[in-house]
Order: sequence, then structure tokens, then C-alpha cells
Amino acid sequence: MASHKQRAFLFFPFRRCLHTRIRNRPSLPLTSRVNPFIPQLLPHPYLSRALSSQVLHEASYPPRSILIVNKLRTDPVIGAIDELLNHVVKTYPGVKVFSEDRPDIPFGTQVWRPGPHAENIDLVVTLGGDGTILHAASLFSLGAVPPVLSFSMGTLGFLLPFHIDDFVKGLEAVFQGKATILNRMRLSCTFYDKDRKKIGVGDDGLDKTVQVYGQHLTEAVSDGVIVSTPTGSTAYSLSAGGPIVHPSLSAVVLVPICPRSLSFRPLVFPSSSSVTLRIGDRSRAAAGVSMDGRVSHVLNPGESVTVQASPYPVPCINRSSISDYGDEQPGEEGVGPGKEDDWVRDINNLLQYNATFRSKALLRYSGKT
Repeated sequence: MASHKQRAFLFFPFRRCLHTRIRNRPSLPLTSRVNPFIPQLLPHPYLSRALSSQVLHEASYPPRSILIVNKLRTDPVIGAIDELLNHVVKTYPGVKVFSEDRPDIPFGTQVWRPGPHAENIDLVVTLGGDGTILHAASLFSLGAVPPVLSFSMGTLGFLLPFHIDDFVKGLEAVFQGKATILNRMRLSCTFYDKDRKKIGVGDDGLDKTVQVYGQHLTEAVSDGVIVSTPTGSTAYSLSAGGPIVHPSLSAVVLVPICPRSLSFRPLVFPSSSSVTLRIGDRSRAAAGVSMDGRVSHVLNPGESVTVQASPYPVPCINRSSISDYGDEQPGEEGVGPGKEDDWVRDINNLLQYNATFRSKALLRYSGKT
């Protein structure tokens, strides 16, 4: 079974030819607003086979177990974890709190190890940046991911709806059943040798073949190829000239990195597609494969990797969906709290979408922020 990761698959062929092939599969609808404590499965031809070897855990409501995933324990992180743990112990007694098996495990938490016999987790709380969330999702490679409540530690990111100062309000919304989620699509990657036998699995002079819908798409010369989810479209894919895709859409984005041919443009496929990237037998070197939150892999000549949508999305808790109503100010433009789209806010605040130098100057001199 292939494991699963979240945002983007990067393929670095070092300026040689790439062959691409894409195969069509049944449609994978992506639900954006659902009960966060019921695992959301995307229809998948291999899903019954996966579930036969694994029991799908339905998270308890209200949560009875929390897994804390944090970045390196600097002083601010240590202080934030201590405050969060004290709040959970006092406000939600009886809730088990777990942490990864690492030397700096926070005091008062139990060790949690991923695997088929791991302790059930009802809620994942992350403290850090986008990379921390990707790492947390990778801990659940074999099945459904529990709802993820993300707190930023001063780091900008598209996956960080809450600042750490709001952890009391965020936990309260979850435990009171006010939280809604956005299911962020993940990718599944499977590696094959020359004889099309599996040689490894991952989430998510070189002759490279790209196939789509079981058909040969192109042979390409470029610095690399990015296969991305809609969530990953605002990351490396965007820097390489790819489109910005709303995360509620079910799609697979294919973006070349510095191609020789100017006609090799980014493409957007339905999530039912599977993209196969193959290194030609005549290639003089191997290709590096980099996956968000995963160890890098190497493809030798004749080997290939197939990328497709994972049936297990990452349920991320929205900030705007759990905001209190009644906070609207008369005469304010836009929608009220609880109704706005986090993504629209983020592309304006983080990317400064369509903000020209002139408009920034006008805002500065007008005294607006």
C-alpha cells in the first residue's frame, strides 16, 4: 500500500527528457464542511483493499485524546506547550495528551508512536509552521488523519489559521462542537522498477516520460516537474509559474520547472487522474524525488513513480468557521465572521494578491494597514 503525504511532489531530473503518462480513475469528490470527528474517505478503487488490512478509527467527540506535534522546542515553544497543557488539564480533565517519541517530550504527556497498533488519537494540535502540519499528517500515512488544530508560532503560512495566543478559543470551539473543517487533499506515490514491480512507496542525461489517463502525454527537458495538490499550489508550484487553485477543489496540478520548451505549460487534471513519471532506459543518471514531509527518493534509469490522490485527506479546522457571530460592525465591507473564506483572506494577506506598488503606497500614505 502506498503511503500518503499532503501538498506537493517534486521531481528533479537535472535538465534531461521526461516522459509523462496520466491514467483516469473514478472521481474523488472533496467535502469541505463536515463533522470533523467522522473520518472522511474519498472514493478510491483500492480503498476496500486498504480497509481490509486496517481498522478505520472514528475520532471520539468530544475528544478524549490529543496528540501534540511541535517544532524544535525553543523557549517560546516550551512556554506555549506548558500553557496549553495546563489549560487542558484544568478545563478538560480526563483527556489524554500524547507527544511524539523524542528526547524533549513535554512533561505530563504520554509517548505516542505511529503504527497499526498505535493509541487512538481524536485531535491533533500542532505548534509551529506549515512544515509541522505536514509532519503531523505524515504520522498517519496508513489511514485517516484526525482533525488538525494548527497554531502558528510567529510563522506565516497557508495552513496556520490560529495564532498560539488563541489556543483557548480554538480548543473551546472544538470541544463545544462548533468547529468545521476543510479537507485538504493529499497525494499518494508508488515507485516501480524497470519491470513495473513495486520497489518502494512514498506519499506523495535523464529520459523522462509523462503519462496521463494511461496515455503518453509528453517527453520533456526541464530542471524538474512538480505534481501538486490545490493546497500546494501556493507553495513551490506557484514560484515555478503554476496556477493558484482553491483548496476545496479536487485536482492534481502538473507544473514544469524551467522547461526547455516554452510550450510546456502547467496543467490541471481532475483528482481521478494518476500521473506516471518514468526515467528512460538510456538515461545517464538518476533523478531525485522530493516529497513534503518525507524522506527523498532516487529513481534510476527505467524506474518510475505514479502519483495520485490519496483517499485520506487532512481535515484542517478553519478559523473563520468557528468565529463568534454577532461581531460584525455596521457598515463594514465583506462578509461577517464565520462566513468568510480563510483562503481569500490568506491570498490577500500573505501573498498580497494583485497588490501593485501604487496601491501599497496609497495605503501607506492614507494611514490604512
